[in-house]
Amino acid sequence: MGDRVVEVPTFFLCPISLEIMKDPVTLSTGITYDRDSIEKWLFSQKSDVCPVTKQVVVDIELTPNHTLRRFIQSWCTLNASLGVERFPTPRIPISKTQILKLLKDSKSPKLQINSLKRLKTIVMESEKNKRLMESAGAADYLASMISRNVNNINVTSSSPAAEVSGVDGIDEALSILYHLKLSPSGLKSLLTGDFVETLTSVMQHATSFESRTYAVMLLKSMFEVAEEPMKVTLLSSRLFEELVRILVDQISQKATKATLKLLINVCPWGRNRIKGAEAGAVPVLIDTLLDCTEKRVPEMAIIVLDHLCQCAEGRADLLKHGGGLAVVSKKIFRVSPLASERAVRILYSVAMFSGNSHVLQEMVQLGVVGKLFLVLQVDCGSNMKEKAREILKMHARVWKKSSCIPNDLISVYPS
Repeated sequence: MGDRVVEVPTFFLCPISLEIMKDPVTLSTGITYDRDSIEKWLFSQKSDVCPVTKQVVVDIELTPNHTLRRFIQSWCTLNASLGVERFPTPRIPISKTQILKLLKDSKSPKLQINSLKRLKTIVMESEKNKRLMESAGAADYLASMISRNVNNINVTSSSPAAEVSGVDGIDEALSILYHLKLSPSGLKSLLTGDFVETLTSVMQHATSFESRTYAVMLLKSMFEVAEEPMKVTLLSSRLFEELVRILVDQISQKATKATLKLLINVCPWGRNRIKGAEAGAVPVLIDTLLDCTEKRVPEMAIIVLDHLCQCAEGRADLLKHGGGLAVVSKKIFRVSPLASERAVRILYSVAMFSGNSHVLQEMVQLGVVGKLFLVLQVDCGSNMKEKAREILKMHARVWKKSSCIPNDLISVYPS
């Protein structure tokens, strides 16, 4: 600024950055901040209180303070000779009114695709736009539109063109809904009505892998915040069939991980273990364990397998698969401590409830019993050791007679 120090009026300074405001905006609490600073505070740091008043910010829409901005620009112009640069007039950001209009337009078949594309651009621009769209009720708009388009396609369409338009609308709306990264309350609102069934239909009929991926990722997020057990226990068998199909098709790493996480969340409830087993999940999970080298996927697959093996149908499918017992045993100490513990739990379920003479002999031949001895000898979790000890005690008489077990292992057999 030259040799002379320019004294900046204090009300030109942002209370957060303490720098001159380029784009002053007023919060619902009545305090004015620079837009960049308050947006970072509210949306990047995810704080919901006004930095000055400490009041909770209910309305996140920021009102431009045009009068103050013009004062600051005039002051900058007056002090230009002293090296003060005038800030350009900022671009007018998207407003809730504009978002509501686009959402309304998206209900019209003729305007739908263009409106959705504009909404997608808006949502991808900033975290602030995501929260603004959510506060405008975008989630309910988009969910109802997806449901309507799915129903229209399921019923005979009036023309092939109408069907293509409906599919495009579903794809765009799903993408927006996923990228909104809804708050827990927004996700809970999607659990009302038949939206879970709608997303199941999307997974069943969608021609694009992207839409199937978005559908399962939305479902995963929704059930992570589900509080009503009824919503989780009344899931359809069709949903489990579609989740298994996603695992079989291996449409993307994201879709596989989201599917496994969703199964982990829902399998413990009601008859979901049986539904998962009846949908054919067990052999698919075993094949996943055989093929996958990335650590996180095998860990989640073993956790789901543990849930499914707590029902007779799941254990029967595990034993029916040629590599079932072997792959579970091999994953002990090879994936993660959690995976090892769950693998031992699977073996415990089999030994406890399905341990006939043929199965017990197979456990010896495949090295499963030897692996259980190893669990007792190495440093690992106490729960895991206890489960291994119980399995060995449970069938000690049978296994002691086996010539397949080395003498040095028999000598340390738990009594």
